[in-house]
Amino acid sequence: MRPVYTLAEALAQDPARIAKIRDLTLDSSRPHMGLKGRHGLFASVEWWESIKAGRLQTQTLTGCIERTYFAGQDSQRGDQVNSFTLRLADGSTVDESIYTHRRQDIKLFVPGATVTMVYALDELKAQPAADGGVNVARTVLEVSVSAG
Repeated sequence: MRPVYTLAEALAQDPARIAKIRDLTLDSSRPHMGLKGRHGLFASVEWWESIKAGRLQTQTLTGCIERTYFAGQDSQRGDQVNSFTLRLADGSTVDESIYTHRRQDIKLFVPGATVTMVYALDELKAQPAADGGVNVARTVLEVSVSAG
């Protein structure tokens, strides 16, 4: 498996993203918007420690790419893809966006390739979820891909 994305590297390239997310967490005038911050402010030392210690739940999905496609309303060239359908071991599928740091790594996302995605499941201020459970934001922490 080849790592093609980490949240830590993405945030290092876009520190304003951290500030925006933290500001929304701390904004008491928006009680239903943003992260709850129960395990530390987004991307803080406390937040990363909560992930490492298992206090902030993570989810790992691994599967085989079934198809790639372009999702969105912007005009596209015929060769552009930004999304894929991942077939999991239990037979279910999930649609996900392609995350990479290097544009050339997009070509690794082809039908038959194996992808592993790790998410942080960070509790949102707005509770409960539609199903009555805990409402979480699924933040991509890592993406790895191998040739199919």
